Amino acid sequence: MESQFGIANVWIQGDFVTRAVATMLLAMSLASWIVILLKTLDLIRFKKQARAAQDFWHSEDFAAGLTRLGTDPHNPFLQLAREGREATAHHRNTQAHLHDQLDMSDWVTRCLRNCIDAFTARLQSGLAILASVGSTAPFIGLFGTVWGIYHALLSIGTSGQSTIDKVAGPIGEALIMTALGLAVAIPAVLGYNALVRGNKSILGSLNSFAHDLHAYFVTGARVSAAGAPGKVLLMKKGS
Repeated sequence: MESQFGIANVWIQGDFVTRAVATMLLAMSLASWIVILLKTLDLIRFKKQARAAQDFWHSEDFAAGLTRLGTDPHNPFLQLAREGREATAHHRNTQAHLHDQLDMSDWVTRCLRNCIDAFTARLQSGLAILASVGSTAPFIGLFGTVWGIYHALLSIGTSGQSTIDKVAGPIGEALIMTALGLAVAIPAVLGYNALVRGNKSILGSLNSFAHDLHAYFVTGARVSAAGAPGKVLLMKKGS
């Protein structure tokens, strides 16, 4: 009876190495899709928070602005606002105890930058998995193909039958491993590129918000908005 192509046949007729390669590709695929799903959900949440952060500057005071940002402890915009407030309070409360007074602008900039760097590291977590899967999965699949073809040729040589109907089945099943490698790698690469673009958008909004916060804590007013040069948005100081 002629062999039928299929992943099931590859698993049934394959040896330990072939099954190990197939299992590895399956695990890599699951890991990739889990990362893509979780990071996509994070990006959707962060984009909503970025839109909500635009209303921060329409608040009557700083405390009201924090309320507009919500209560999610993982909200990077809320974390940034709190970090800036704490940095400003720390600078004012420790001026009398330092031999050399620190520059207010530099101190706030450093604290805000540290907060953004920590969020950037959290935002980019998991992308290394997608990059690794996208770059290695095709070669793992190719290794499975080479291994499968090698054993298929050994079987054909042992049986002494090399007709097309005897060769096509084993060789075709071995080539499925290459297709599996590509099927695992392509979503990982596309997901990686999409997530990188999404991360850049979020970080751009966060850096813009940090720039406005810096101006607010140092000068007491937000920098001029786009389309309104020379204007600032005043906000009362609040706890």
